[in-house]
Amino acid sequence: MPNYSFAEVQHRIDIKEVNCYQLVQSAIHKIEANKHLNAFLEVFEEDALKRALEIDDKIKAGTAGKLAGIIIGIKDNICYQGHKVGASSKILNGFESLFSSTAVERLLAEDAIIIGRLNCDEFAMGSSNENSAFGPVLNPIDNERVPGGSSGGSAAAVAAGLCDASLGSDTGGSIRQPASFCGIVGLKPTYGRISRWGLIAYSSSLDQIGPFTNSVEDSATLLEIMAGKDAYDTTASQVPVDDYSNFERKESPKRIAYIKEVMEAKGLSSSVKKAYTNQLEALKNQGHTVEEVSFPFLDIMVPTYYVISNAEASSNLSRYDGMRYGYRSEQAEGVESTYVTSRSEGFGPEVKRRIMLGTFVLSAGYYDAYFAQAQRVRQLLKTRTEEILDSYDFIVTPTTPHEAFKLNAKNEDPVSMYLEDIFTVQANLTGNPAMSIPAFKVEHDLPVGLQILAKHFHEKEMLSFAHTLMNN
Repeated sequence: MPNYSFAEVQHRIDIKEVNCYQLVQSAIHKIEANKHLNAFLEVFEEDALKRALEIDDKIKAGTAGKLAGIIIGIKDNICYQGHKVGASSKILNGFESLFSSTAVERLLAEDAIIIGRLNCDEFAMGSSNENSAFGPVLNPIDNERVPGGSSGGSAAAVAAGLCDASLGSDTGGSIRQPASFCGIVGLKPTYGRISRWGLIAYSSSLDQIGPFTNSVEDSATLLEIMAGKDAYDTTASQVPVDDYSNFERKESPKRIAYIKEVMEAKGLSSSVKKAYTNQLEALKNQGHTVEEVSFPFLDIMVPTYYVISNAEASSNLSRYDGMRYGYRSEQAEGVESTYVTSRSEGFGPEVKRRIMLGTFVLSAGYYDAYFAQAQRVRQLLKTRTEEILDSYDFIVTPTTPHEAFKLNAKNEDPVSMYLEDIFTVQANLTGNPAMSIPAFKVEHDLPVGLQILAKHFHEKEMLSFAHTLMNN
């Protein structure tokens, strides 16, 4: 079964080749046939089929929304009322959400069909989707490789055609990196562009919800629907939402920056560097101005990111204590014992590592040396990024320094795993929008994405440029 765009799905419905109920049935069968990928933790079979019948009636009545017939999976840290959500962690075993996230509510209002919840790294902490309490997700292109993380299930499901689109969250590259590894489109909007209400928090100043799709057009449509102010989230921006899906008919030449230090990065594979260099030449040949800029902070971005994100995680995850909901240890005796044993047993090793690191950098005597210093560095990163974007429309880099790596290849070396985010964390630390589009094929005929980073709230320009690149 091919991976259809939204327009193709809805055309098939319009010509009565298929209806919503049949589309959901087909998706359920395909998910079952591909369960070895471990992308889905749960399929909302009964709920999705019932909703499909309702939307078929709306289509007949001419009252259906923009996403009628579109099947969407959601990462297991995004809430959907009356359905389980667990951040792929044992600590939230059996927890059912009492409300839906704003992003999900807005998709449902346009008649999207939510098919199920997708596997991810526990509490979105990871770059390979091997940290889930429910086992790793496999890359559908090569089952011996990782799909990327933390939104690996979301990326794998779209790449394998198990749903038309999916939602993920991006704290340091968790949408763009798996999109790169799986050869699809992944979008991280400007911080605050999509409400975080109903997203289980990892790092509140970095987290953003975003879509995985097969096309830039579909990403633009989903962003248009999900973006905008929200009374439930004070960090959601009041900036008006653009008509992102209305692309420029004729793109004017752009000013594009590429980073000198990226070209010199030790971890950049020779095949990715070659493909990226060829892409820069192609952009020049298309009439764009492509110039080198210096960004001398590449080596300190990842440490800065992990200090800030782990500090915020240690605070956000303190609410999971085994007392009110979720997992409680059978060995617990008394209040302190309940806290200690439930958290020790409920959290996986990577989450515990990050909680301890975060608690350390916030502790007395170390706060100024680590957390406060990281915030000062973050401001430097923002200032330099803004300086570059004052002169250029976009910054382009490879999304990842190499293609998808083999399962278990980096599990013994956390630092090596953390460096997977080297090109993606900039957009989270600065709050800029960024997206990954499938651009290169490298070693073993595996995909690597091109990352496009734009000014704050310039998603329309970024999407339009990406659309042009993918259709050249």
